[in-house]
Amino acid sequence: MSRGDRRQKLAILGTSLFAPEVADIVEDCGELEVSVFVENWDRARTAGTLLGRPIVWLEDAAPLAATHLALCSLGTTRRRSFVEAAAAMGFRFATVVHPTARVSRRSVVGSGSFLSAGVVVSAQTRIGTHVIANRGVLVGHDTVVGDYVTLSPGANVAGGVSIGAGTYVGMGAIVLDRIRVGEGTVIGAGAVVTRDVPDRVEVMGVPARVVKELPEGGR
Repeated sequence: MSRGDRRQKLAILGTSLFAPEVADIVEDCGELEVSVFVENWDRARTAGTLLGRPIVWLEDAAPLAATHLALCSLGTTRRRSFVEAAAAMGFRFATVVHPTARVSRRSVVGSGSFLSAGVVVSAQTRIGTHVIANRGVLVGHDTVVGDYVTLSPGANVAGGVSIGAGTYVGMGAIVLDRIRVGEGTVIGAGAVVTRDVPDRVEVMGVPARVVKELPEGGR
C-alpha cells in the first residue's frame, strides 16, 4: 500500500489564493492527502481543477463526508457559514499544525484549526475551533483565542490575552498582555493594542484606536 493510500483524505473548503498555501502546509505534515477542493461562491470554478485536484460545488460534496475530513482555507472570518454548511453534511474537521510550529503540551488547539509554519503557542493557552494562525504567529501563555479568529502573518499576541470569536488580527499586529479584544473585531496591520477593545470595531495605529464600528458577520 502506498503512503498516499494510508493517509486520511482531506477536502479543502475554498479555492481562494490562500487554498494552495493551506494545501502546501498539509502536504508538509504528511498525515493527510488533499484530494479535492470545495467551492461555495462561483460554480464556474468547478469546471476546472486546482493543483491538479477536482473542484466540487458545496451542495454536491455531501457524499465526500463519509471518506474525507474537511479544513476551511478562507482567511476571512466569514468562513463560519461555509464550515457550518459542511458540518451539516456530516463532515468532520482536521486540525493541522505544521511541523515547524511549536504548541505547548499544556495548551489546546480546537478542531478545524490551522497553524502554519513557525507558529508558537505558549503554555496554558486555548486556541478555539476553526482558527487560522498564519506564518510566524506568536501566542503567549494563558491566552484564549476564540473560534473563527484569524491571526495574520507575524501577529504577536502576548500572555493573558482574550480574543473574542470571529476577530481578525492583521499582519504584524501586536496585542499587549492582559488585553481583552471583543468579538467580530478587526485589528489593522501593524497596530499595537495597548487597551481593551470592544466588540465589532476596527482599530488601527500605534497605539491602536477605534476608527469605525462594524456590522455583525466579520471580515
